[in-house]
Amino acid sequence: MNDSLMHFTKREMRATFGRRGVWIGLVAAGVVLGLAGPFDTDEVMRPLPSVVYWTFITMIGFGVGSLVSTFLSEVLRRAGVPRWPAVVVSGALAGVVLTALLTVVNTAVFGIGFLDPELLVPLWINVIVISVIISVAYVAMHDHARAQAGSAPDQPPASPMVSGGAPRILARVPIEKRGALMALSVQDHYVEVITDRGTELVLLRLSDAIEEVGATPGLQVHRSHWVAIPAVAAARRDGAKATLTLTNGRDIPVSRTYLPAVKEAGLLPG
Repeated sequence: MNDSLMHFTKREMRATFGRRGVWIGLVAAGVVLGLAGPFDTDEVMRPLPSVVYWTFITMIGFGVGSLVSTFLSEVLRRAGVPRWPAVVVSGALAGVVLTALLTVVNTAVFGIGFLDPELLVPLWINVIVISVIISVAYVAMHDHARAQAGSAPDQPPASPMVSGGAPRILARVPIEKRGALMALSVQDHYVEVITDRGTELVLLRLSDAIEEVGATPGLQVHRSHWVAIPAVAAARRDGAKATLTLTNGRDIPVSRTYLPAVKEAGLLPG
């Protein structure tokens, strides 16, 4: 396991669980399942314990399944396995991990009688199949969302500013993170919007994100980075390249291609 792989997995999980809708959906699913009492759980549990049980199962299942599936899918992709076979295999392996976890949890809750093969075999089959289906559906929806964010030829270009003169890009950021725009950085298929109040991953191309910075003075300094000039606290030269340090302490690399523009902006000595 190398650092870049772990960084990718961490970033994907942060993006997934950073959405309020995900948490609302998980809690709602737990409540509905708890009240419905599937798999005869309504016969052995009262409504409140059943809701707690199913909410826990839903959250732990989604969390562990997403983590394992995301990690394994990226491992297989980097090993040269075609994309969709990698998604199916990683989904199946995530199902195996999930079923083992559910076996432990259900044995603790319902007793050793749960280890009866007549109960375990259908559980393993169902969870693995469902895990594969969810993995495929999740990737398909992700691709659709990325395509929507990456191209909208029939729509008029959006104004780069929103009400109050703030950059339009901030409308994509949670309210508590909206502040002075400092930088934009590419993170795989996402753009990390960096403000003085935090960061947020947005499913957008860097070129489109730059169009939404409005009147914020800034410039692209790398194929993967844009910085707001007022946010630059220091700069240092490193041969044909350079590094800009933001006021929050974050370093942004400057590539050789963009070095002349950075010098012209007065961020580096000539």
